[in-house]
Amino acid sequence: MVTSGNLLCGMMALFLLFHGRFVPAAWLVFMAVFFDCMDGKVARSLGGGTQFGLEFDSLADVVSFGVVPAMLMYVSYADALGLWGVLAASFFALCGALRLARFNVVHMPGPFQGLPIPAGGLFLASFILAPVPLHPAAAAFLCFGTGALMISSVPYGSLKGLRKGQGNRKKFLLLAGILALTFVSLQSAAPLAVMTVYVVSGLIRFDWEKWLSRETGEGERAEKKA
Repeated sequence: MVTSGNLLCGMMALFLLFHGRFVPAAWLVFMAVFFDCMDGKVARSLGGGTQFGLEFDSLADVVSFGVVPAMLMYVSYADALGLWGVLAASFFALCGALRLARFNVVHMPGPFQGLPIPAGGLFLASFILAPVPLHPAAAAFLCFGTGALMISSVPYGSLKGLRKGQGNRKKFLLLAGILALTFVSLQSAAPLAVMTVYVVSGLIRFDWEKWLSRETGEGERAEKKA
């Protein structure tokens, strides 16, 4: 049911696109992330994780974070390029599907290999929310570039291995404060700023999980106190 919420967000976003309501459609991509994050947690808490659920989740992600952001970029910016705009948007969606298929087959511990498709979809959708006046060629370049990052081997930080009690509280508070300040000061452009930082963090090999984790000695002292 939770995964269905992800897919429904994607479908509703497509319907809004047909009616020219691009900003609400972009917000639905962000709403789909909530369901995408919750379905795994609900499945683990109920002991109901199955291969069926994994495949269904991937199919929902293809729509919400692959097809919808690609269509948003096309109808908002790249349609003036004609066939090249179509190819750019299609390339992004195709790379998103390939990224999900690789993730389902190859499970590697540590950072994500390649930009996760939710992050790629949010990155493109955030340009609609900002809004940023992109040249059609720049929009096509973003589709090609983001798609290439998804199927690349560039490591991107994952917080899945960060368990309760292992995080550095001061760094979490610092990050929360920076995020709050970003949204207050930049408002509608804040999602674009946040997603740009994450996309760049992979290119410079910045590991968010390692940075937010306690130092070994610090973690041992915390366990002894507990």
